[in-house]
Amino acid sequence: MGFLNNTTVTVDAILTKKGRELLAKGTDEFNITKFALADDEVDYNLWDVTHPNGSDFYGNVIENMPLFEASPDETQVMKFKLLSLTKLATNSLPILVLSQEGSITFSNANHEPKLITANTENQPDSTYSATISDGTVATFSGGGTSTEGSITRTYALGENIQIVPLQQTVANTGATANLIVEGGDTGFKSIVAITNNYNSTSPNQ
Repeated sequence: MGFLNNTTVTVDAILTKKGRELLAKGTDEFNITKFALADDEVDYNLWDVTHPNGSDFYGNVIENMPLFEASPDETQVMKFKLLSLTKLATNSLPILVLSQEGSITFSNANHEPKLITANTENQPDSTYSATISDGTVATFSGGGTSTEGSITRTYALGENIQIVPLQQTVANTGATANLIVEGGDTGFKSIVAITNNYNSTSPNQ
């Protein structure tokens, strides 16, 4: 990852691996219908209301910060997406709440599927996208779409996200992954760490 020269207006766009695959299939497959904006680079603590030159210069430092160049790794970028909310009906920002927060650990003694529900307070989401960052550690009941080692599935509001551990070899005991749940409407995310100690020594294999 690098920085862009901010002395000129620059649009830096690249395709992800999935985007390149669709583009290679032809223009009928590659059809951009949505886009998102984010302000990952911005440190709002630099907004200076005490600037001696007045209010026009409060954001002077922020406006002159370097920008990240485009990256296809969605786990490292677009963490703070911008969104539009109904001004008159919104008193606070959305909060994505999971019934299971923090971490999940599977073991030989306890490797039953974990059920997780997602709910967004203040600004409801109608759907949720759930991604397991490493599809060799765990998967979703019923499967999902695999992309570059991860696995993703879409859930409706109120539908359980069911995480199923994949039995590991003894050498891979303790394998880890992240469950990333994102609101389909708000773009807000919540992450749960997964540790899989369920291995081939299990008497129930």
